[in-house]
Amino acid sequence: MHVLCGIDEAGRGPLAGAVYAAAVILNPSRPIKGLADSKKLSEAKRDSLAIEIKSHALAWGIASASAKEIDTINILQASMLAMQRAYQAMADQFGLHATLIQVDGNRTPKFHLPCEAIVQGDSLVAEISAASILAKTARDASLLELDAQYPQYGFAQHKGYPTALHLERLEKYGVTPEHRRSYAPVKKLISIMIE
Repeated sequence: MHVLCGIDEAGRGPLAGAVYAAAVILNPSRPIKGLADSKKLSEAKRDSLAIEIKSHALAWGIASASAKEIDTINILQASMLAMQRAYQAMADQFGLHATLIQVDGNRTPKFHLPCEAIVQGDSLVAEISAASILAKTARDASLLELDAQYPQYGFAQHKGYPTALHLERLEKYGVTPEHRRSYAPVKKLISIMIE
């Protein structure tokens, strides 16, 4: 039996927080309407689809790689690690394995089964769209937790991306343990503080 698992990540660009990934095996007998690249959906639509995916899919898993891991092994490798963890979380939770994995983008993590990269896969493959929605909603939820921990940074608004507001708050309040020190704006700020 052919079992396709879609995998995608969210949060490569932000200056703070973990990078998230999700793995999804959809149920052909329970199709989900409205799946699309998570970036093209409203927050409300993503949230409602995430609930549907979790209840309708045959299997799903979500995992992350921390800001510290991103700084240690770089964002590309951390994204790959989060994807491997998401697949493993899905397999552990549901006891289900794919016969083929499709990953959004042009590179794939190492898996012990066939895996292919699909450029713009989050718009082309329903399983990858579903994974992109789960990864994005999980990452956004984690940024709301960061917002509660560090209210002065405005994480709820900018979700860690390098917006004018975020850069201004970074300059004013300094670097948190959740900031990615290997990213240029953060690195620059740390070097100024050291001087």
